[in-house]
Amino acid sequence: MRLFYLLFIVLILNSCKINYSFTGASVSPNVKTVSIQYFPNQAPLVHPLLSQVFTEAMKDKFVSRTSLELINGIGDLNFEGYISDYTNKPTSIQRESAAENRLTISIKVKFSNSINPEQDFETSFSAFEDYESSQNLSDVEDQLIEEIIDKIIEDIFNKSVANW
Repeated sequence: MRLFYLLFIVLILNSCKINYSFTGASVSPNVKTVSIQYFPNQAPLVHPLLSQVFTEAMKDKFVSRTSLELINGIGDLNFEGYISDYTNKPTSIQRESAAENRLTISIKVKFSNSINPEQDFETSFSAFEDYESSQNLSDVEDQLIEEIIDKIIEDIFNKSVANW
């Protein structure tokens, strides 16, 4: 009788398959490759390195958080788009001067999934960071850009492969 229970438990455990992902990605096993095209800067105000920094950060995210092979050309998953806005504006005014400024970046993304086209989308992603007006933008700009890009890429990642 114990052998019967043991065999029953083994069969139950083998028949149940649960896929866990510690990265949050839920990519179909049929999807093998990802391609990330260069994102040109078409914003009215242009930061000279933003396109390169964003594109490379996107590639790093997908290589480190998925098992997909990054390829040139068009992969099973393909990302393309452009930087549509880069603005720096005052956010809170105290005694006729800005107390804080806000750096905002917006990126238009077209995502194509050749394995499951129902997941395709074309969306704008935007994020911002505030900084004290006593600080010079050029002193904090690189750090702010890194933080903003991280937020945007996390949103893109979640919408495309985490299905959030």
